Amino acid sequence: QAQLVESGGGLVQAGDSLRLSCAASGGTFSSYAMGWFRQAPGKDRQFVAAISWNGIIVTYADSVKGRFTISRDSAKGTVYLQMNSLKPEDAAVYYCAAGGSAWQKRPRDYDYWGRGTQVTVSS
Repeated sequence: QAQLVESGGGLVQAGDSLRLSCAASGGTFSSYAMGWFRQAPGKDRQFVAAISWNGIIVTYADSVKGRFTISRDSAKGTVYLQMNSLKPEDAAVYYCAAGGSAWQKRPRDYDYWGRGTQVTVSS
């Protein structure tokens, strides 16, 4: 069974940029839409961005639109989330997930999940 592994999280200052990566291990998710979600302490897991299996369709939460960019490299089997102009409210554990459509925004619509990477943003 293929697994998803996130990396690239860390502690940054407000206004800084960070790029998260999600790599497939032991298989491929090339036929899946991929999504990024985040979860802060005491809150539900929230949709951030998604990309279709072929990279043609991308969707974003309103809170990150214009600041974050999702992309994927099929040859490498890697999905990225470029985060610019980070705000303290962006702090959370970020998860990547594999699902059936880039239009899906509910965690329950995604079947495979990574373990997450911590993003901390200080003011």
